Amino acid sequence: MKYPNNIKKEYKKEINYKNRGMELEYLINEACLYYIENGLAIIYKKPTPIGIVDVDYKNGAVIHKAYFKEPSTLDYNGIYRGKYIEFDAKECKSKTSFPLSNIHPHQIKHIERVIKHGGIAFLIISMNGLYYLFKGEDLLAFEKNNTRKSIPYDVIKKLGYLINYNYNIGIDYLKGIDQAYKGVGYVEKNKE
Repeated sequence: MKYPNNIKKEYKKEINYKNRGMELEYLINEACLYYIENGLAIIYKKPTPIGIVDVDYKNGAVIHKAYFKEPSTLDYNGIYRGKYIEFDAKECKSKTSFPLSNIHPHQIKHIERVIKHGGIAFLIISMNGLYYLFKGEDLLAFEKNNTRKSIPYDVIKKLGYLINYNYNIGIDYLKGIDQAYKGVGYVEKNKE
């Protein structure tokens, strides 16, 4: 941009990642609340483990300094139809691929452990205005069999399960679980 006297001023746009994923988390939190209130599932957002260093009690217990005690695993966990569920919410701005750098190595290890013990682990990926359930098994297989640093959008569309937005629920991810895991081993009550 040119100012009077031919002075050139350049602006550098700062990228703020502070609230990235907050809309997606809000929609998932709404769904979790709906599922709990209607007896469909018990799934909660896990708090991030922090250690508090400095608190100002004069202004209503305001935390000034804190640190992460340990790396967090995945964002959500709970139970649905007798199966342990754990998943993470990921928002992606790229229209062509999902960067694997959005998933930390300790999260990959955690997904492996959950699956090994018979639980269900997955990602909910918000991309191109749509929501996908991407199974942990597919994520691990892609990472193992590819040298790419991102999952192409075509792969997410092919292997992922489209999750619809529902006005009353939010992101209705239980329907995605039912599709992806074929009803997650629902067991009928014993008939006498």
